[in-house]
Amino acid sequence: MIRPYTIDCLHIPGVVHGFFDRSGGVSLPPADSLNLAHGEDGEEVVSENRRRVLAFFGGDMDLVTLRQVHGNRVICVGAGDGRRDGLADSHAPEADALCTDIPGKLLMILTADCQAILFADPVKKVVAAAHAGWRGSVQNIAAATVETMVNRYACRPEDIRAGIGPSLGPCCAEFVNWKKELPSAFASFRSGGDLFDFWAITEKQLNDAGLKPDHISSLNACTRCDMRWFSYRREKNTGRLGAVIGLL
Repeated sequence: MIRPYTIDCLHIPGVVHGFFDRSGGVSLPPADSLNLAHGEDGEEVVSENRRRVLAFFGGDMDLVTLRQVHGNRVICVGAGDGRRDGLADSHAPEADALCTDIPGKLLMILTADCQAILFADPVKKVVAAAHAGWRGSVQNIAAATVETMVNRYACRPEDIRAGIGPSLGPCCAEFVNWKKELPSAFASFRSGGDLFDFWAITEKQLNDAGLKPDHISSLNACTRCDMRWFSYRREKNTGRLGAVIGLL
């Protein structure tokens, strides 16, 4: 049985969302068991795991994915995007965020230490999902997603809600080369030594993009510390978690 974790600020009528842990699938170790990434596991195994995610939300939705590249490109999802059979989408674009105002599209981000950020505007009825690794944070994928929601769908930042999924916490997000890899503005978010609080970085970026503080929330779940989640830093060879959001 699979059951996603949810965030209160995204409990909006007509919106479904969830952050799935690694349990309830059919993948074998080291990707046991709800691995949702093709290429990390057998195709039919991953397809079955994806079908289970779709079935959890009733099955009458198209699963829309990306080829995530650690950038800040945002894709607007159209009526013909996505598939229901769980198979890999050979036409998935290279990007790191998805937006849509079309019901029946379940947007999915895959992670194993990076952040998945889910967005919803209950006024304009728009949802989005972003993949924010440290490179995406440096390029401010969070603000790029908000900007697309504003420019494409006429959303107001103050109406948008955002939820941050399981990822490396301030206890484990270590960057020994941070002076070369991270901007100087991130230095104030050091949580000790070479550790950084990327949850706080994302919250600050969302605040700066116009979101209200009480419209931003996080699961505060560290993937490296907690065996419920896949973690590349802990396991290296592992599966990928799925975070999803869609309109009914």
